[in-house]
Amino acid sequence: MPASATKPLRVAVLADSDTRWKWGALTANRIAPSAPGIPGDTAGGADIRLDGFLLRGRATPTARQLGEVGVTADSLREVTAVEFLRAMREEPYDLLVLSLVGGGVQAMLHGLKRVWEDRPRRPVVVTGYVGVVYEKLADGLLLRHGADLVLANSRQDADRFRAVYEGVGADAGSVTEVALPFLGGAPYTGEHDPYTVVFAAQPSVPDSRKDRTYLLNRLVQHARRHPEREVLLKLRSKPGEHTTHIEELPYQKLSQRLDLPPNFRLVYGHMGEVLDRTDLLVTVSSTAALESLHRRVPTAVLTDLGIREALGNHHFVGSGCLASWDQLDAGHRPEPDEDWVARQGVAADGSYDTAFDTARERIAKLLARPGGLPPLTPYYTPVTAPGYLPGILARHHLGPDGTPLPGAPAADKEPGPVRQIVRRAARGAYRHGVQRVAPVIRRMGEL
Repeated sequence: MPASATKPLRVAVLADSDTRWKWGALTANRIAPSAPGIPGDTAGGADIRLDGFLLRGRATPTARQLGEVGVTADSLREVTAVEFLRAMREEPYDLLVLSLVGGGVQAMLHGLKRVWEDRPRRPVVVTGYVGVVYEKLADGLLLRHGADLVLANSRQDADRFRAVYEGVGADAGSVTEVALPFLGGAPYTGEHDPYTVVFAAQPSVPDSRKDRTYLLNRLVQHARRHPEREVLLKLRSKPGEHTTHIEELPYQKLSQRLDLPPNFRLVYGHMGEVLDRTDLLVTVSSTAALESLHRRVPTAVLTDLGIREALGNHHFVGSGCLASWDQLDAGHRPEPDEDWVARQGVAADGSYDTAFDTARERIAKLLARPGGLPPLTPYYTPVTAPGYLPGILARHHLGPDGTPLPGAPAADKEPGPVRQIVRRAARGAYRHGVQRVAPVIRRMGEL
């Protein structure tokens, strides 16, 4: 039931990585109808009860990563897909945000359709993307189809999303334009003392040792050329931790082989806090560039390795931000194209406060719909994708109709103490294999 004046709106967020937890929780706060939507809001306010669920897998965030994200919740627990579906069957929620990779969203949509089939009312289901959408557009979008709202972080994305859905004959009415939920912070007002250059690293872009070593060397060379500046390498995770993408060659390890100048440092922490002292943000294609542009911090997207779809920097064509290290070393400062920035949902013009109004209004109307909401209707079904959908569902221990498969973990009861211990040990072994052993084997295969 919709929240009343005396009852908080009950919101659930399911995420599978630190980045997606950040996006999902912040999005939930901004789109919940009873939320004020003020930049900087966090979960747990008087109007919302936010319960977080972390989907168990290779990228399940550690306690350190969760702390660095800086988003709180009223409750937070790690679950399997089947455990989550059981919770959704047993606990009443008003709003559910699925902040997962596309296959995970599709599996949950089918699983939720099944567990809610006898319920007179169900939550409003929302999904979307954590940042720039520069690859697998059709694949990712169709895997997200079926949610009540598919959020687009910019006007450009909203247009593209609708074109894909309409092009395959799917209902495009779910597409809703918003903005990235983590934008904010004080606008840039001028150079700091010392002048600070920040390189925002990405876990998987670029992915080769040669290219990552090149970028690290150029950053170090920039620090040596400008000893009066502070040069920071902003890292996403520590070795052994996983984010949304696998990082097989951490910059921390590559930097151990170098003689680093005193004005060069590796830093972690909240990106917003780093941007507070940044005079030039440099990246290959990180979403941090959009955070920087929102604050009007000078921002450079590197062209040294080419402008290529594999790098994601092709998304910034027309931005005015493309530049090489040679140009930056010589003093060049990119000037962003205002029209391009406006189409990206960056809202540097001050319109950010209203960016989530449409989503809030749509959710409020859905919550107030007489008789509740109709069943979820994903585009992919055993009829439209019989060779694709069953495999996606099986990876989450679900059958073709969304029902848990026999032997699925925690399909019908909570695990006992012994099973919990065995599960933790197995999960630790799995993560060690994925994060430590598998990369070594892959690199050995390249020799």
